[in-house]
Amino acid sequence: MAKRGYHHGNLRQALVEAALALIEAKGPTGFTLSEAAKQAGVTPAAVYRHFEGREDLIAEAARQGYEIFADVMQFAYEKGQPSALAAFEATGRAYLAFARKYPGHYIAMFESGISVNRNPDLARESGRAWRVLERAASDLSQHIPPERRPPASMFSAHIWAMSHGVVELFARNSPGTQSPFPPEDLLETGIGVYLRGLGLIGPDD
Repeated sequence: MAKRGYHHGNLRQALVEAALALIEAKGPTGFTLSEAAKQAGVTPAAVYRHFEGREDLIAEAARQGYEIFADVMQFAYEKGQPSALAAFEATGRAYLAFARKYPGHYIAMFESGISVNRNPDLARESGRAWRVLERAASDLSQHIPPERRPPASMFSAHIWAMSHGVVELFARNSPGTQSPFPPEDLLETGIGVYLRGLGLIGPDD
């Protein structure tokens, strides 16, 4: 593998990009800092100028992933406006689209075991992504009678869990979990069943 190298002080980002490629190829625990350094074209000692260890490097990859993820979710939310239903459904689809387009980031965020509270910057970006989905859920929940209205945080958690499950089981080529239906269809119909149960869409929608 050719060395990627770095110029003008962007060693930190070169290491993150090397880590993302290795995470995607080998998983978050399948590579060493020495491998990341080699792929970035630097000595292993150079890594420690920017990161305390592999987990610190993965945490930065996760932070950058959450930053992209929050932007993607915000774009989806705004694209669905002014319809609260369209905005809510769009954020669910955006989750799947992100996982497919940014697999290294996705793994660092959700499969590495790195806590979102590992550092304030990671916590901030994670929270920003969550708030977009919660805002979309809150907008939509206003159409539910108060006595049947779940908390927006619960509402959004259900959809996040459903989206995450579809990604993990059917959109990541996991062994033994092939589905006869595309992941997009599974997610859309699953959200539809959930929203019908809350009375937000009709039986024929």
